[in-house]
Amino acid sequence: MTPGAGADPNRPLLTLSYSIDCYKVLQGATFPPMSRIINQRELRNQSAAVLREVEAGETIVVTRNGTPVAELRPIQPRRFVLRATLSQAASRAPRIDAGRFRADLDAVIDQRLDD
Repeated sequence: MTPGAGADPNRPLLTLSYSIDCYKVLQGATFPPMSRIINQRELRNQSAAVLREVEAGETIVVTRNGTPVAELRPIQPRRFVLRATLSQAASRAPRIDAGRFRADLDAVIDQRLDD
């Protein structure tokens, strides 16, 4: 018998036990797999510890009344690039005809200001 053939259309395809927190089941589909979920109170009371975790690379989702409202994640540090490195990269880059480039942009982008 093929799956779904003769199945009762009023019967759900998947039945979850009431002992399973549905929110936890769905969190893997909604949030990145390494996210930790905390509530607003934990963020307020343990903010220093939470920020240390974020600083260490952890992503944390903050909820209010069980609804996700924010994601705390580390900011990637800016990389300093030497001026000589940029100059060298620019010297190897292909040359661009400024007039042709502008004409191509004007053909694609509407330059009018809408009020």
